[in-house]
Amino acid sequence: EVQLVESGGGLVQAGGSLRLSCATSGLTFDDYRIGWFRQAPGKEREAVSCIRRTGSWIQYADSVKGRFTISSDNAKNTVYLQMNSLKPEDTAVYYCAVTRRLWAAWGFSRSYDYWGQGTQVTVSS
Repeated sequence: EVQLVESGGGLVQAGGSLRLSCATSGLTFDDYRIGWFRQAPGKEREAVSCIRRTGSWIQYADSVKGRFTISSDNAKNTVYLQMNSLKPEDTAVYYCAVTRRLWAAWGFSRSYDYWGQGTQVTVSS
């Protein structure tokens, strides 16, 4: 059974940093991508970043480029999202998800097969 568990969310002031973790289990696929998405109240879920299992392919949304960094530790089966220079508009529930469909567009939630339960990030001004 595939499971993804996010952690590391919390309340932080603008300009601060947080590191989110996505602990995975049950991923027996030869290759896959792990994506981070976020959803603010009243808004659609949006893609934030994505990394391939090998770490050789990484993508970021324009809104987070230069501030967020995605990385993976395959030995720990964990993907991280380091978030620096946080802004109030980064406030959202952050989700990680996995897809085996490497040809699918990384920025669409329907491209992903399994999701975590989410972790809340709140950035105060």
